[in-house]
Amino acid sequence: MQCSVFIATSLDGFIARSDGDIDWLMDADTSDPPEDTGYFSFIETIDCLVMGRNSLEKVLTFPEWPYEGRRVVVMSRSMRDVPSQVTGKFEYFNGSPEELVTKLNTEGCHRLYIDGGQVIQSFLRAGLITDLCITTIPILLGDGIPLFGPLEKDVKLRHVSTKTFQSGFVETNYQVVK
Repeated sequence: MQCSVFIATSLDGFIARSDGDIDWLMDADTSDPPEDTGYFSFIETIDCLVMGRNSLEKVLTFPEWPYEGRRVVVMSRSMRDVPSQVTGKFEYFNGSPEELVTKLNTEGCHRLYIDGGQVIQSFLRAGLITDLCITTIPILLGDGIPLFGPLEKDVKLRHVSTKTFQSGFVETNYQVVK
């Protein structure tokens, strides 16, 4: 099973402000038209998107559901009520990353898109992340929600590629060394 991360961070490593706001990210690409940073190509290669409750709550503030036609699993132990506007658009899972990967693998999934700080961190701690695509946005937030948290052991990475964009974005791809 391939468990892939595709995410943007500020130059100082934050994925959101301390309150979860991602306004800085929404306003980051000022090119006209906005540059293609590979997200749409990437999402076409996945079988299922896995996110946490905090990411879901942020997505619910968007004008429309951005994952139409995609299988989405929300990992949460605390969220129970499904907002009516997204009934049937995702499923809950209340277990470990290892249990979810086993379940999705038996259901025929081959590549998962792992999204959201806490979920990414839990998959990293479980040794399940296989590759990361991190786009660094040229902004310093000074404080916020970090992409990475404490780990019990080092996670070794192999650099695959780096691409720069006119907007100043820098996309770096890594493979996790097992």
